[in-house]
Amino acid sequence: MTAKVLDGKATAAAIKEELRGRVAALAERGHTPGLGTLLVGEDAGSQKYVAGKHRDCAEVGIESIQRELPADATEEQILDVVRELNEDPACTGYIVQLPLPKHVDTQKVLEAIDPDKDADGLHPMNLGRLVASVGGELDSPLPCTPAGCVELLRHHGVELAGKHVLVIGRGVTIGRPAGLVLTRREVNATVTLAHTGTTNLDELLASADVVIAAAGSAHMVKPDQVKEGVIVLDVGVSRVTGEDGKSRVLGDVDPAVKEKAAWMAPNPGGVGPMTRVMLLANVVEAAERAAEDDGRAGERVGA
Repeated sequence: MTAKVLDGKATAAAIKEELRGRVAALAERGHTPGLGTLLVGEDAGSQKYVAGKHRDCAEVGIESIQRELPADATEEQILDVVRELNEDPACTGYIVQLPLPKHVDTQKVLEAIDPDKDADGLHPMNLGRLVASVGGELDSPLPCTPAGCVELLRHHGVELAGKHVLVIGRGVTIGRPAGLVLTRREVNATVTLAHTGTTNLDELLASADVVIAAAGSAHMVKPDQVKEGVIVLDVGVSRVTGEDGKSRVLGDVDPAVKEKAAWMAPNPGGVGPMTRVMLLANVVEAAERAAEDDGRAGERVGA
């Protein structure tokens, strides 16, 4: 058996095409979605990631609103930009690129974001809404990476209902919110969250129907640990220096796992493009909600 590829690039391209139509429909009603980014410092990885988001915006027709501050910017300077983006009607959603410098209270900054403009879906209020909502439509954004995992599998016809999903890693971007997204009624998976305190990881890996590896530990998931026909999404990223002195980015899953898996999302090219496109989807959905609110307000005035 060699795993079929869960192609994030192709899936993201298909979603972008659908988003273009929705952005065009908004434009006809006088609304243009705008994605804001706040980048603090000059981390090369963060700069590359933010630049990629704005290239995606250009492809779909979303306006780009870029704000940058030096690494020594004060917490208050950062909060000033957050307040500016909260108040800017051209910005329908935005992100504060992480990590922030160590002298900044990251949680304080994230909580200052207007929940209605939370493009990442990670504001405490939006996570709280997700906790409280087991099914039906949500009027708040979903966390991008877990939502991207679900859409990637759905696009390839992979059903999650009734499957045991093992999530490895308890980070805020995927590990912790993944269970909330995957256990909603429309997905209906059973989720186990493993982390550094888990003592029976081998046992859990051997029984899992789906593995989402998001620990940031290079090639930690080996082929002898998973069962035949497993579905694997490799999300974690590690930068490793080889014997030749060159630095390489590796995922959490040993490539040899593809010989046992039924489906496998590679790293790169799997979940990464899906995370980025779900960010765009959150921005467009926020613009659609704002347009609906404006429409209702206009009806009340007309009445």
